[in-house]
Amino acid sequence: MRRRLCSAILFLQAVVLGLTTPVLTRGDDLTNAQALSIGLGLCVACLLVAGMLRKPWAYGLGWVIQVGSLALGVFTPVMIALGLIFAVLWFIAYRLGGTIDRDKAAAAPAD
Repeated sequence: MRRRLCSAILFLQAVVLGLTTPVLTRGDDLTNAQALSIGLGLCVACLLVAGMLRKPWAYGLGWVIQVGSLALGVFTPVMIALGLIFAVLWFIAYRLGGTIDRDKAAAAPAD
């Protein structure tokens, strides 16, 4: 369940980051190439990490993406709010999914 919940959050975050990329290009702080590489890079990273969540270390990369999304707030202030929202959703999906997985494992009949 953890993998499902966390991958859903990363897919939604990829959409938001993809839609944030044009906003990044309109700012004065970054060139178009920098804005595209940062915005689309994080978008692609979300999709790749969502596919790698079968490995335990991939959840650490998910936390790195959350920090990266928050860091976009330096260039686009609205990303502070969106980054916080997704970081909280990621935390909830991680914790709740882990709890559900443990409860399912405990309830499973012993062989």
